[in-house]
Amino acid sequence: MLKELPFDKLRRECDPKMMRCETTQQLEPLEGIIGQERAVRALKFGLDIKERGFNIYVAGYPGTGRMTAVKDFLEEVAKAKSTPSDWCYVYNFHNPYEPQAIRLPSGQGKVFQKDMTDLISEARRILPKAFESEDYSDKRAATVKAIEEERHNLIEQLNKKAQEEGFVLQSTPMGLLVIPVIRGKPVGDEEFLALSPKVKEEIQKRREKLDAELRNAMRQLRASEGKIHEELKKLNRDVAFYAIGHLVTDQKEKYKNFPEVIKYIEDVQNDLLENLTQFVKEPEAPTPFQFPWIKELPFRKYEVNLIVDNSELKGAPVIVELNPTYQNLFGRMEKEAQFGVLTTDFTMIHGGSLHKANGGYLALRVEAVLQNPLSWDSLKRALTSEEVAVEEPGERLGFISIKGLKPEPIPLDIKIVLIGNPLLYQMLYIYDMDFIELFKVKADFDTTMDRTEENMRKYAAFVCAFCRKENLEHLDALAVAKIVEYSSRIASDQGKLSTRFAEIADIIREANFYANQENARHVTANHVKKAIEEKVYRSNLIQDKIQDMVKRNFLLIDTEGEAVGQVNGLSVIGLGDFAFGRPSRVTASIGMGREGITDIEREAKLGGPIHTKGVMILGGYLTEKYAKDKPLSLSARLVFEQSYEEVEGDSASSTELYAILSALSGLPIKQNIAVTGSVNQRGEIQAIGGVNEKIEGFYEVCKAKGFTDKQGVLIPESNVQNLMLKEEIVEAVKAGKFHIYSVKTIDEGIEILTGIEAGRRQADGTFEKKTVNYLVDKQLRDIAEKLREFPEFTTEKPKKRIRL
Repeated sequence: MLKELPFDKLRRECDPKMMRCETTQQLEPLEGIIGQERAVRALKFGLDIKERGFNIYVAGYPGTGRMTAVKDFLEEVAKAKSTPSDWCYVYNFHNPYEPQAIRLPSGQGKVFQKDMTDLISEARRILPKAFESEDYSDKRAATVKAIEEERHNLIEQLNKKAQEEGFVLQSTPMGLLVIPVIRGKPVGDEEFLALSPKVKEEIQKRREKLDAELRNAMRQLRASEGKIHEELKKLNRDVAFYAIGHLVTDQKEKYKNFPEVIKYIEDVQNDLLENLTQFVKEPEAPTPFQFPWIKELPFRKYEVNLIVDNSELKGAPVIVELNPTYQNLFGRMEKEAQFGVLTTDFTMIHGGSLHKANGGYLALRVEAVLQNPLSWDSLKRALTSEEVAVEEPGERLGFISIKGLKPEPIPLDIKIVLIGNPLLYQMLYIYDMDFIELFKVKADFDTTMDRTEENMRKYAAFVCAFCRKENLEHLDALAVAKIVEYSSRIASDQGKLSTRFAEIADIIREANFYANQENARHVTANHVKKAIEEKVYRSNLIQDKIQDMVKRNFLLIDTEGEAVGQVNGLSVIGLGDFAFGRPSRVTASIGMGREGITDIEREAKLGGPIHTKGVMILGGYLTEKYAKDKPLSLSARLVFEQSYEEVEGDSASSTELYAILSALSGLPIKQNIAVTGSVNQRGEIQAIGGVNEKIEGFYEVCKAKGFTDKQGVLIPESNVQNLMLKEEIVEAVKAGKFHIYSVKTIDEGIEILTGIEAGRRQADGTFEKKTVNYLVDKQLRDIAEKLREFPEFTTEKPKKRIRL
């Protein structure tokens, strides 16, 4: 029975009244994610569970709004979370190569940084004055005087002793020299050498005795000088401590609840007291090569490097890192040139996204992470160790062995959300064992959602929110209805809406552009239609070229008449941003032989594996239906005429079967009807993809060559729900200029294509006469009988067995 589809089955329209508004300006903007209940449920679970390893992988395809939706969702969840701590790096006075990490409540890091800056500034102001005071000068003079008197008395005693022994002491840069005195005058070297041996021996004995006392006296002098140094040092420390002690005490009191800070402040105080000269040294005359920053270098170690500042944050941090290089994730240590040498210190440590997101959430595109060296392995290591360390990339790789900074690692409490496509998830799950343990939650983003009234109204709310966000003109109700219909077209399903909101957003932007060109107050349905049409026009150059070739008969496609063993098949050509249907002539030739069905596309290495499988199913169908009482003796050739690119998919398998049946039965196929649909061995027509593009492709060919009011397309009945055809085609069907037929079986399809009944199998196993199946069966029987006249074809050659 002929199953022609009425026009109202070809496109599901949207009633503008359903939007409950005149324009989207009257609506409440959408909040949250729509159409992703499964993903939202998984996200909530992954974010709430605190156990280790329950990080999240968001699996979905580009354009579904994964990144935006996840970011909005995370930000909403983060509002209810507590704000994490600030983190600082400070100088380690015990090991300068390992900067110390200090943790403070949010907002306190900036305060602590300022407090330390103020403390050092005040110390630099106070200390010079303290050492310039009269009180300090008096104490210093008294201390020096007492020790100098002791030193003077010791030297006097030593001189007296030397005189008694007949010597005089002479002070030189090398120390004290003992010079003999004869007749009241010091003896020089030449005079000493001229003395008699006996006199020299006597002098030498007295000198040795004096040398022993001299050495003892020198020890006392050095001890006296050391005493002076220690006494002055103690005096300086006491004066400095008295001068800045209240500053340190105030800070220790302020941070009494933070032991690490107290310990650091004490270390700063001790270092200040040990290095007072840098605070009170005499001003030096400027030199032509002196740089202003040089005099600040000694004070840099007292700075506080605030690498994580959450003072402005409300709730937990949400970071979306679009360029997850190793340094962007884990931080870096900058270098500066000093006199031709690159140097670094703890003040040049900068935190990465892991530091900023610590205590919150970090979203990453998995493709970008995998493309950046070190990032993936280092990220897994950080999640496993639950700490983040700032290291040189070369050190991580083992290329750098020189001594450098090794900052103290910071404890890591973070939830990672990876965003990628499902294929990458499967690959990581199979090939990376760490991935299984670290990303235990999968959130699948669907590309479609049910087209319910509630979801359609949410779509309108999305349009409202988008227009407000980007300051676009709002859409009227009919324009929103066309957006909904376009969404179903993208989904290729009357009962679904697309969740590829990026594509929907582009259409809204383009429609807004055309509305602005007309100075319209709001975007109308015509603007939406024009945006869709222009989007297609920018990409369909190749389609127009092919249509022109068909019109000029470069590509042979008949849209009227009949032909034996020839059917108009339909395929889809995808260009990335655009896909369109292309009719192709499929022909079958039949002859005697036992080769079975030969797929010329496969023999020419133009057929893909799925297409080859579809052709092989045809043999199963013929065997099942016609070879119950005889061997299937057939040599058939199938080909897509004028096809020079790869053929893949099984959507033309029913088309190829119709061509074979026509060739076997001798019944011509109507060329005004194009065919699509796959078939199984039972002869059931199965759904295919791209049904809208295929129908529209043949429609455009018929339009180019001229309508006869009999042209149409034969599709699987299961694809009727996928029809979202252009309004032009719906109008053509309504006017009787074009026709769409749906079939469930090969028998139904062959009746439409030939105008002859398919024919049922009777009780005796034969088919009804004057039917398609009867003629096919008769032809196959005739071929089998005729083959007996050729003995060389009756014996089958042994075939290679395939082990399964």
